[in-house]
Amino acid sequence: MYEVSGNQAVKVNFGATGIEEILQNVYTSITTMRGSVPLDRGFGLDPSLDDPLPLARARLTTQVIDVVQKYEPRVVVSSVTFAEDGFAGVLVPTVNVRLREGVVL
Repeated sequence: MYEVSGNQAVKVNFGATGIEEILQNVYTSITTMRGSVPLDRGFGLDPSLDDPLPLARARLTTQVIDVVQKYEPRVVVSSVTFAEDGFAGVLVPTVNVRLREGVVL
């Protein structure tokens, strides 16, 4: 099982392969705001959530699972948790993933 957090600062390795490439893709998926990628406006998470934190957490969990499954099919999401600042209304996802059966690195 691997953990990917939106809190970590990740330097992009354009030559990444194997598990490094997969985890980098998951990180990019959960830290990119939807609408910010010119040729794929649906990529990333929707920044317009303006709900109470429990509801926002539930909706964002669904978004995280959907975006990771769509853009990095080599992994399965095991869990999603959040670091949160209730006063600022900020939720930062941490995703635990495992390799999908049959994936060869």
